[in-house]
Amino acid sequence: MSAKLDTLHVSVGNSATAPHQRPFTISINPVVLFSVLDHYLRRDEDHSKVVGALLGVRSLDGTEVEIRNSFSMIYNEEEADIALDKEHYKNMYELHQRVNPEEVILGWYTAGGDLTPAATPIHTIFSQDATPFRPIHVTFDTEKLFKSDDLGFRAYTCAPVGFTTKPGDCMFLPVPCEIKYRDAERSGLDMLASAKSSENRTAFLLSDMDHLEIAVVKLQAMLERISQYVDSVVDGTEKPNNAIGRYIMDTVSVVPKMDPSAFEKMFNSHLQDLLMVVYLANMTRTQLSVTERLNLLVSN
Repeated sequence: MSAKLDTLHVSVGNSATAPHQRPFTISINPVVLFSVLDHYLRRDEDHSKVVGALLGVRSLDGTEVEIRNSFSMIYNEEEADIALDKEHYKNMYELHQRVNPEEVILGWYTAGGDLTPAATPIHTIFSQDATPFRPIHVTFDTEKLFKSDDLGFRAYTCAPVGFTTKPGDCMFLPVPCEIKYRDAERSGLDMLASAKSSENRTAFLLSDMDHLEIAVVKLQAMLERISQYVDSVVDGTEKPNNAIGRYIMDTVSVVPKMDPSAFEKMFNSHLQDLLMVVYLANMTRTQLSVTERLNLLVSN
């Protein structure tokens, strides 16, 4: 009797469960979305969907998963089944490990279709590299991606069903998933988003001074919004919120108290340093361009 019970996987969702059975959340890097979209747009004409591997890192307890990278995979559709090129998958993973050894296989993705019965055998292939955790499957609905504000991606994990561990006996369960990007990536995303307001859908790189101007304008707009809220609360036109009041108080307490003349002097000093750095960068770029042209003339 105990031998049969050993093959039954039961997830109770507490700290005493095995690592592969604990609930977890997923965050996706924007680079993965662009990579998957590029893979789908460059697909073969006879393919209605694309398949690829997902790579990233996990927290020590396995409750947080961050998908940082992906690579496409070669496959063939045989009736309702999908046959992957395992040799290509192995070579791509080995090459990726040389560049990013800390990133491991987390699962796989499909773009251009939702969950199908063909997903189950593919899931078992990735379960070997994701051990002891369960592999992740992310689907990208390209119809929603192109025609609505919803990005159309959903994340799933597979849970065994029944008393045996046959490859086809599993059930896909949804997992919380969101996009997560760092401050350094925000500038690139903002630049891409600015192209939607242009007639030719193009965006140009901004200089450092332009970025500084945009940041100052945003800061001024936020300060005006906070000032209007505080004035409305003081006047009694808006009901006060204790949580917002504490947050404003904590934010204001962090700002150092400085004399206006001293702040203006310090700001002008830093601005001059910034202009000097920009000037030196432009001079270096010009010198490199001249050197490159001279090398071309000499070689010819």
